Amino acid sequence: MDIEKRYYSIGEVAEKFGVSTSLIRFWEGQFDTIKPKKNKNGARQYTTNDITAIQTIYHLVKEKGYTLNGAKELIKKNNNVKENIDVIDSLKRIKGFLIDVKSNLP
Repeated sequence: MDIEKRYYSIGEVAEKFGVSTSLIRFWEGQFDTIKPKKNKNGARQYTTNDITAIQTIYHLVKEKGYTLNGAKELIKKNNNVKENIDVIDSLKRIKGFLIDVKSNLP
């Protein structure tokens, strides 16, 4: 059984998306949807909601090529961005599964 963590460090979040910690901090300043808590030492603690927001930004900026302003506008206008990303991720997993099945056929 996988137990999901309550908080993630900035390093863990950056590694998950393959970006630098400075980019995560930069996006945090640009998008008000990323609001990590800070512990008594000042270290950022990201929740799953923060990670979902970062995933949305990552998808729009890195995968779709939106500018930061374009991504901000789309997020403001379209509340379905998260659902669309979930659908895309599911389709990618299905595609990977089908490719594996095809490669294992005689």
